Amino acid sequence: MASRAQRMPTSLRIASSLFVLLWFILAAFPFLWTVWGSFKVELDFFSIADWTNALTGARTEAVYGSPFTTTGYEGAWIQEEFWRNVLNTGIVCFFVVTISLTIGTLGGYALSRSTYNYTFWLLITALIFRAMPPITLVSGYLLPFFEWNIWGILPTTIIVLVAINQPFTLWMLHSFFKNIPSELDESAKVDGCNQFQAFRRVIIPVMWPGVITTGLFSFLLAYNDFAVGAMLLSESNRTMVPAIAAFLGTTQTEGNVMFAVAAVVSATVPLFILVMFFQRQIVGGLTAGAVKG
Repeated sequence: MASRAQRMPTSLRIASSLFVLLWFILAAFPFLWTVWGSFKVELDFFSIADWTNALTGARTEAVYGSPFTTTGYEGAWIQEEFWRNVLNTGIVCFFVVTISLTIGTLGGYALSRSTYNYTFWLLITALIFRAMPPITLVSGYLLPFFEWNIWGILPTTIIVLVAINQPFTLWMLHSFFKNIPSELDESAKVDGCNQFQAFRRVIIPVMWPGVITTGLFSFLLAYNDFAVGAMLLSESNRTMVPAIAAFLGTTQTEGNVMFAVAAVVSATVPLFILVMFFQRQIVGGLTAGAVKG
């Protein structure tokens, strides 16, 4: 009886499958269309006269003898040296994630085991700063960075991104640690561990999915950052997203749209690979954070 009750009707199964398929097409179409267009010339991909030029590549074939061309990628990566922006982004992401997780795990663990009343107010204060738009916090750094002559370099941007990201990591890791029974700490101490050894050898392995999930979100903050990098980095030290915006040009400066399209694809593909690689840890981490232990 139970299996019959749980069995989904055929019509409902077909409807749900069609809905999922439609949702997937709508969600994936912008990215797939951008990937397709990155191998065209601008007059094809942004054709006003005939939108089918973006499919057939008529002007691309007329210029390069093929409906596809890698000119956009060559211009972005070689001519404009987009690889430098990728390298800068990698440096920023590495240090932001490392510093944020180091402070976040230690601070989140300490706050989760603290019995003092100020713990609540510290978390509320962190939440208030996290709720503020990052652009409002960046302006406070400009004057001292200019006075100390440290504007435009990667370390200052890393400091600001860590400061913006730290309230989030504290809140998220604090919730993960709260879901781990304190009896584990006490058992580790009975076995001869001190507080830090209990934290490193017992607690961290248990909540490793939560650390990976928090680290991924910290990585995405630094990877996708535009406001902080655009305001605090010089042209030679730009990260990927400000560099992509520069490819588009301004009303005063001519840009190259296809360089930007190729760079967008280059910046997006690693995110898909990263999420697919860590999908099991992400789901496990989010589930662990949502279930009260």
